[in-house]
Amino acid sequence: MADAESEFNSIDGLRAEALGEPGNRTFRIVVDGGGRLAVLWLEKELLFQLSLAIRQLLVTVPEGGEPLPDEGGGRSAPGPHIEMRVAKLQLGHHGGSGRFLIEAYDAEAGEGAAPAVRVWGSREDLEAFAAEALDVCASGRPLCPLCGGPIDETGHVCPRRNGHNKMAPPELSG
Repeated sequence: MADAESEFNSIDGLRAEALGEPGNRTFRIVVDGGGRLAVLWLEKELLFQLSLAIRQLLVTVPEGGEPLPDEGGGRSAPGPHIEMRVAKLQLGHHGGSGRFLIEAYDAEAGEGAAPAVRVWGSREDLEAFAAEALDVCASGRPLCPLCGGPIDETGHVCPRRNGHNKMAPPELSG
């Protein structure tokens, strides 16, 4: 396993966030640990797929394992704050410790580069993160039941209806 530029061996927080209005949002993962902060900007689909992969991995991996000793916040970073756009994510599990791993690769790094950020977390950390990420992804515009495209406040022209009978926006319940 290649060394990451920055490694979070113990985390105080792992959150999924969306900033902006539905239809014009940006997504990020915020990692807090060892007095450092990493902000990983990514596409909504990548966040959604990561949360699904985490849930699938949690179901297939048995609970247990001996905890690894806490190594603090990991390798020191250039500063207390890391910010990058994610090109690729990898998910893993260390059987001996029962800990889970998320590796994030910088979009500006070349092919074959080491992960820029490596985050180690417990089963509970990842369960909570996956649930939060799914909620963040689902909190946007409602999806068309026919084509899966977003329906905004002006409605939606569904390709499954060949552009006819524009669907009205859903009623907002308050």
